[in-house]
Amino acid sequence: MDNGDAILGSEAAARDWIEATFAPSAENWGRLERFAAMLVAESGQQNLIAASTIPILWVRHIADSAQLLALDRDRDGLWLDLGSGPGLPGLVVALLSERPMMLVESRKRRCDFLRAVVSELALPHVEIIEAPLERIETRAAATISARAFAPLDKLIDLSARFSTESTRWLLPKGRNAVKELALLPQAWQNLFHVEQSLTDADSQILVGTGQITDKKRGKA
Repeated sequence: MDNGDAILGSEAAARDWIEATFAPSAENWGRLERFAAMLVAESGQQNLIAASTIPILWVRHIADSAQLLALDRDRDGLWLDLGSGPGLPGLVVALLSERPMMLVESRKRRCDFLRAVVSELALPHVEIIEAPLERIETRAAATISARAFAPLDKLIDLSARFSTESTRWLLPKGRNAVKELALLPQAWQNLFHVEQSLTDADSQILVGTGQITDKKRGKA
C-alpha cells in the first residue's frame, strides 16, 4: 500500500476502492452487503460498533478491515484475528478471500453473532474460538491481525507463540502507532514498519514480518 494513496472520504469511494482492489463477485458483494446489514441490526442489541460510525460503515469498518487484506495478498495459510468482536477485520477478510480464518473472541454474545454470520453467509473456512487467547492451543499463523485487542506490548507478548519466521503482523493502532512502537524493545521494533491507513488520515497500521522469540521478547 502506497502512503501516497488518497484517504477514502465517502461511502462511494470505499465501495469503489473495494471493487478496484478485490473485484468481488456478485455473490461476494451480496455477502458483504448482508454482513453490513447484520452488523447494523445487531448493534441495536449489543455494542458492536459506535452508532456514530453507522452512516460511514463502509469507510470506517468494511474498507478499514479490507485494507489489511490488501497488505497481505501475497500469501495464504491461517489468518489469526485476535479480539474479533463483530468480525472486524476477520469476517471482512473472509468475505473477500478464501484464507482459512480463525476468529478469537472471549465474549459469548459476540461469538453468537459471529456464528450467526458464518452460518447465514456459508463461510466454511472460518473457525470461531470462544475463549481467551491464553487458553488457545498454539498453532502456526501465516497472518496475525488485531484491530482493538490490547496495548501493543501485551498484544505481541500474548500472540508471539503463534508466530513463525514468515508470519505477517497487521496491527491497526490509530494515531498512537509510532509512539507504541517506540516503546517496544529494539528487536521487536525492527520487525515492523508503519503504513498510512486509507480510511483515516490520523490512523496508521503497524506491519511486520517475522517471529517473536523468547530472545526477542527479552527472556532467557
